[in-house]
Amino acid sequence: MVARAYTVAFHGVEARRVEVQCALSSGLPAFHLVGLPDKAVSEAKERVRAAMTSMGLAMPSKRITVNLSPADLPKEGPHFDLPIALSLLAAMDVIPQDAVEGFLAMGELSLDGSTVPVIGALPAAMAAAEAECGLICPEACGAEAAWVGAVQVLATPSLLAIVNHFNGRAILPAAQAGMISDRGVVADMADVKGQERAKRALEIAAAGRHHMIMVGEPGSGKSMLAARLPGILPDLTPAEALDTSMILSLAGQIEEGGISRRRPFRTPHHTASMAAIVGGGRRAGPGEISLAHNGVLFMDEFPEFPRQVLETLRQPIETGDVVVARANAHARYPCRFMLVAAANPCRCGYLPDPSRACSKAPVCGQDYLGRISGPLMDRFDIRIDVSPVAVGDLSDSTPGESSAAVAARITAARQVQAARFANLDATTNADAEGDLLDRIATPDAAGKELLTRVADKHRLTARGYHRILRVARTIADLSGVEVVGRDHVAEAVAYRLAI
Repeated sequence: MVARAYTVAFHGVEARRVEVQCALSSGLPAFHLVGLPDKAVSEAKERVRAAMTSMGLAMPSKRITVNLSPADLPKEGPHFDLPIALSLLAAMDVIPQDAVEGFLAMGELSLDGSTVPVIGALPAAMAAAEAECGLICPEACGAEAAWVGAVQVLATPSLLAIVNHFNGRAILPAAQAGMISDRGVVADMADVKGQERAKRALEIAAAGRHHMIMVGEPGSGKSMLAARLPGILPDLTPAEALDTSMILSLAGQIEEGGISRRRPFRTPHHTASMAAIVGGGRRAGPGEISLAHNGVLFMDEFPEFPRQVLETLRQPIETGDVVVARANAHARYPCRFMLVAAANPCRCGYLPDPSRACSKAPVCGQDYLGRISGPLMDRFDIRIDVSPVAVGDLSDSTPGESSAAVAARITAARQVQAARFANLDATTNADAEGDLLDRIATPDAAGKELLTRVADKHRLTARGYHRILRVARTIADLSGVEVVGRDHVAEAVAYRLAI
């Protein structure tokens, strides 16, 4: 007789169903685990043995064979402990086999039989919902898994607790979803003195999810402006929150089962490796661009990042996903993010100020910003120079416009876009392309004439031409205007040609 339990193996954000088969046969007592397990999975048999001993159960004096099917799918991580234990207990008739087969199970076992939290509870719950079965997970993962309301979640504190549940001695209550987390207080736009043009550009970028680069002297406020983005971006929709949280779950970054409606804001240091930014490592895990999915990736000191790292951003910016390919793993992750970059004009930072610039000016500026390749720079919709704030603005005690006021305009513009792109793959103006872009962003006669002259004079690429149209469409949305006019095109061109 073969007893079966079910679990999942993670392949990117996809949770693939794995059948855990356990057979007891005559022969010398032994415990064999097969089906392409990694080291952590292979060690599960010792943890399962100790956990059962702690319950007062002896391992059967038989040959135990556990197969993880399909056998050609790599199995990684300690979450296989619990399903292996359940299949063995079912084979021993300690728990009913038909009850176990109605669930996916995941969880690490301690030597005393208690469960240890593991990553990936949310994708596993989604897989359970698709398979129309329940999910058994550690107690600490229950609040996270319960966000998928279409699945029954049993969050067990120990192996003994789930055995008692299946035998009807102590029924486990259904897990409850965690609290919505707001991740603390965000910085307010009212704190920014001056920089009206930069604040306007930031508002346009946030309204249409446009990529943006700021170049300015040290201390001019580039990082300060970027830090205000979380306060002006609209909240994640329920679908976006679930999509984003699945990636965070795989990275182990969901705290106490709480899902946030605030958009991710990732700020990697310029010493980060390619694997940290794009994804990779032994398990081909998600990188910063995927952790910023549906949010913002802010890269300060942009030219200081390794050239190879910067160039890897080009394809994910265009496609909205990334394929992490390694010798032993191949995974696809979504990464529809808004890239915001900040850079000094040169290494010393004072190229625009002749009194403080180094002796290598202006060549030093060309060399420094030349680290950003032309194809990558072409992907920035908005480019602005951020000048130092005047002393008069710094001493002005009049409060600036609050983030709440700016956020209201951005939310209204996003709602217009949501209605425009209903039932389409696009969600913001930055996603529009081809016939869809022509349909929604073709300017009036005066705007078209201006854009044609600019494109001819500055020899814009097709990508640059279309990105101007997208920004102009967002500016019109912020103005509450249906038709893109000459003024909207002129402002979009000004941001495109600033650097």
